[in-house]
Amino acid sequence: MKVLFLSNGHGEDLNASLIVGALRSRSAALRSLEPSLQIRAMPLVGMGNAYRRLQVDIIGPTQNLPSGGIIYLNPWNWVKDITSGLIGLTLQQVRAVFSEKTSCDLLIAVGDIVPIAIAYLTGRPFVAFIVSTSSYYEGKLRLPWITEFCLRSPRCQRVFTRDEFTAEDLQQRGLKKAIFAGYPIMDVLQSGNNHLGLEPNFPMIALLPGSRLPEAIDNLQLQLNACEAIALKRPMQFRAALVPSITEKDLQALAQKIGWHYRGSGKLVNPVQKLRVICYWDAFADILQQCDLAIGMAGTAVEQAVGLGKPVVQIPGAGPQFTYAFAEAQMRLLGSSVKTIGKSPKDLNLFQNIAQTVEEILDNPDYLETCLHNGIERVGQAGGSVGIAQGILEVISKFGDRDRNQL
Repeated sequence: MKVLFLSNGHGEDLNASLIVGALRSRSAALRSLEPSLQIRAMPLVGMGNAYRRLQVDIIGPTQNLPSGGIIYLNPWNWVKDITSGLIGLTLQQVRAVFSEKTSCDLLIAVGDIVPIAIAYLTGRPFVAFIVSTSSYYEGKLRLPWITEFCLRSPRCQRVFTRDEFTAEDLQQRGLKKAIFAGYPIMDVLQSGNNHLGLEPNFPMIALLPGSRLPEAIDNLQLQLNACEAIALKRPMQFRAALVPSITEKDLQALAQKIGWHYRGSGKLVNPVQKLRVICYWDAFADILQQCDLAIGMAGTAVEQAVGLGKPVVQIPGAGPQFTYAFAEAQMRLLGSSVKTIGKSPKDLNLFQNIAQTVEEILDNPDYLETCLHNGIERVGQAGGSVGIAQGILEVISKFGDRDRNQL
């Protein structure tokens, strides 16, 4: 049995890789198929590092493009990607997928219209995980007609959604194969028991600047400005969760730019306020688990924070990803747990307003309780990787007594 994963984005790759890991780990369920179960992948956006970490074979070319896959919020990102080779890259990737189709038994499309349409056009059976959209955005899922056509096709064996609300919406519209089996991104938040050097009597605020460079560094600068304003209100502790591509050299340059000092080992210090922000590259789950509130300028990381029941304050940045349009869409997706302050990083009194909002949130136990319930409803709890993997195995099990070429 040969399975090919298609995905188009950082979050999509992460979800797909977690499903791959769950498929591999379910040795009892797979015993009758091993060693014949072969998993390969074609990440359509970025380098596919989530797959590479699992040593999944990648069948075609990969490349980082300027937009990082965020093109729907700004048409200019299309232009930048096209001039950087988007069309040629996509053609090569599609060609690689079609060269695999005769030997591929099942495709797993994770994302939006692009991987779903490619999977459909191969003529092979496929499963879709529409992780990129939700009925929460507008109260009803609005799919492009091509996407809906592909999902309703007999070739589409099952449709997984990112939340229960979306699955119920699709089922009510006659797509009975739509189910919610969990959201895999919640499966990577097991604590590493890192104490983070926290003092017990002060709230801890997590800084989530995102993963795309150089945007993430610009986002971190805005978050440090917010920390300055927050610290004037009351004593707080700040811990930043950084991706490995942000280096200590980057932190040193940032500190010099804004009048802070970099003390090494992730320690940023404001010498005037004697304010300290400690950055970690390997404690993301611990920071999210232990924080009282997150200042988020990211996609997946903010969803994970909300899933854990944490309140999130968003700062609109300059982009290309985390602009006001992205932040506003994320509020619709994630509900009451998320508040966006201002519409531009240049808004008057932006950081004072952020500080005021943070103080109000931390002083409101009823709202904090609401965030716990909202996180379970909007994002869900751990177990999605296994849930979706089990659904894929159920599809695979149907192939045993049938001629795959007749599917």
